[in-house]
Parts: sequence; structure tokens; C-alpha cells
Amino acid sequence: MKQVLDYDPVTKIVQHYHHDELTGDVGLETVQDITAIVEHNKFLYNQFDENARWTDPLRPSVGQTLYARLPSVIHAQLLKITNGGKDQKAIKKWMNDPDNRVFRTRPGRI
Repeated sequence: MKQVLDYDPVTKIVQHYHHDELTGDVGLETVQDITAIVEHNKFLYNQFDENARWTDPLRPSVGQTLYARLPSVIHAQLLKITNGGKDQKAIKKWMNDPDNRVFRTRPGRI
């Protein structure tokens, strides 16, 4: 049996409750529609030259760079595999992985 527990229309996150009546096992599943985030990331990615300086085009005076936008469910997973975000080497490896390019907002290596 699968039942919706919660839906957030802003983040597009849905939480499902699963119950197997034969075994009694239960589980929670969190899913998110990431289409809008991925499309916006593609737009930002295509605005940059790979050799451009690492500054945020929306806030150049701050001197920071927006290099990725992650959906909440992906961010939660990344925190788990990077010791709460403390393992910078693991974060860079994940961000530079071609499989995760859809979350990048600019080309280049981190």
C-alpha cells in the first residue's frame, strides 16, 4: 500500500508512506520534481564562458560564485555522503562528476 503523507507545492516535494501488508514492513519515500531547477541551471550554465572568473553574475560585488543549485532531496543526500558538508574533497568530486552536471550553473572545475 502506498499513501501520500505530504506535498509541498513550492518545493514540489512529495512524501509517500509505504506499508507491505504481508510482511508488515513500512517505509518513507521522498521524491521531488526537479524539472524547473534543472531548466534554470541549464539557462545559467549557458550564460558562462568556461574561462570566466568565479563570481556570481547576480551579485558581482560580493565576490562569490553560484556554481550549483541543488534540489532539496539531492542536497540532503549530498550532506550524508560528505559528512554534513565538512568533506570538501568529496563535495568537489561530486560537483565535478559529469553525471551531476545538471545541477551546475556554470562550466569549469571546482
